[in-house]
Amino acid sequence: MAFTSAVITFPGSNCDRDMAVAVEQVCGGTVHRVWHGDADLPEGLDFIALPGGFSYGDYLRSGAMAARSPVMQAVVRAAERGVAVLGVCNGFQVLTEAGLLPGALMRNAGIRFVCRDVKLTVENAQSLFTAGYSAGQQITIPVAHHDGNYFADDQTLDRIEGEGRVAFRYAEQVNGSARQIAGVLNDRGNVLGMMPHPERMIETAQGGTDGRALFESVVRGLVNA
Repeated sequence: MAFTSAVITFPGSNCDRDMAVAVEQVCGGTVHRVWHGDADLPEGLDFIALPGGFSYGDYLRSGAMAARSPVMQAVVRAAERGVAVLGVCNGFQVLTEAGLLPGALMRNAGIRFVCRDVKLTVENAQSLFTAGYSAGQQITIPVAHHDGNYFADDQTLDRIEGEGRVAFRYAEQVNGSARQIAGVLNDRGNVLGMMPHPERMIETAQGGTDGRALFESVVRGLVNA
């Protein structure tokens, strides 16, 4: 099948080109670049990516204004139909603000911007996004965020843990996230939000390839579905 994807750009996105290049190189097919003001998405999408950055300058709350952009109504509808949706960094924040994922991203513990490679543990290796990894595998992926402190109440945390919806967990202290959670899946498993940037680790020139398996997993999962 021909793989078709879209990368959404909001005012203040700064990782949209990085994401588009990663998707094109690893997934192949057609990559549509979609502006936040577009009310509709291209037909026949297999995959939608919401990139990192500082949408709308992080006014109000990170991702809060972007979640009300016209295109997000189409993204929500696509996710409800089962289209795979990945939100990275600011994209994760947008997904929580849009109600596609539980919890919220708050200011980092220590009130500092964190920009470095971090160790992650793969918690769920059976999802559409993580099937290319092994459960318990440690990988290295860069982070670059100021509001990456994942928060949810204990009942929500217990539920997502019990349902296997924690995709990645920090193997070290990074930003104060509850239970060291770095990536969360929706209940259907077709939406993933994560603060680390897998698109920045797809080739050796970037310092490693640990992010590549995420995109490869999506392609294999959709082609074999």
